[in-house]
Amino acid sequence: AYINVDEIFSKMPELKEVENKIATKTEAIRKAIDNMESEFQKKLKEFEDSSTQNLPEAVVLDQKKQVQDFQDRYRTFVQSSQQELEKEQNSLMAPLEQKLRKAIKDVGDENNYSLILNSNTILHIGSDVTDANGLVKAKLGIIN
Repeated sequence: AYINVDEIFSKMPELKEVENKIATKTEAIRKAIDNMESEFQKKLKEFEDSSTQNLPEAVVLDQKKQVQDFQDRYRTFVQSSQQELEKEQNSLMAPLEQKLRKAIKDVGDENNYSLILNSNTILHIGSDVTDANGLVKAKLGIIN
């Protein structure tokens, strides 16, 4: 038998909730990054403005260090935010993937299929092969 895993997965009712949670988290991170960028631009402008005011070298060096430190914090924040978002996405998607795998296994067991292949990777389907999309969708409660 064969199924279209991507099509079935995209129609799982729980997917919309997961996508909304990921979008909310992504937006929160984007706002935090935007705020940090604004703050960085402000610090950079302050540094550039102060460099034309004949300030003592120690003050200029301190401001330069502050700008570099902020830039380092920004890079670290962006990297850790991306990792956190990826981890969140994986943890939210894992139960859906497990549910889909279980439904595929159950359909295979119930119908005595030797194999269920993903139609996205099949180059040819003969006439004696069963399309099990409907059975897996029904197992997952997908009406469409």
